[in-house]
Amino acid sequence: MTDLWSPDAPGVLRLPSGCLVRGRGLRRPLPDGPVPAYAVHLLGKQPPEVPWETAWLRWPDFRLPADPAEARAVLLRVWERAAGERVEVACGGGRGRTGTALACLAVLDGVPPARAVEFVRRHYDRHAVETPWQKRYVRRFTP
Repeated sequence: MTDLWSPDAPGVLRLPSGCLVRGRGLRRPLPDGPVPAYAVHLLGKQPPEVPWETAWLRWPDFRLPADPAEARAVLLRVWERAAGERVEVACGGGRGRTGTALACLAVLDGVPPARAVEFVRRHYDRHAVETPWQKRYVRRFTP
């Protein structure tokens, strides 16, 4: 088990269970402090190499995951690992795809799908989940 995120660290979202997940934009500099033990990059093209364990979920900007079944499996893995590890989800800007993924993690953690976008906007970034189809994806996401 690795150390967990500090709840006050930039981009860290506390889920209702108390698990901590960091969201961030890959176009911004890596925040100071510890690095993730596991990260999922939500990008339409091959992500940059990093010295920690990663997964690439093909997810073009302003769109939805290319493979919804794979997305569900990857997000479930993130949610499970967040109980004992520093995990992060990251896209280019850290809002649309990252916010959508964080909202899905909130659903897995017990937030009703109809309230998950609001939860992420309140506790992570008020501009998270940028498109109507991303909002619909979260509303239809089931635990």
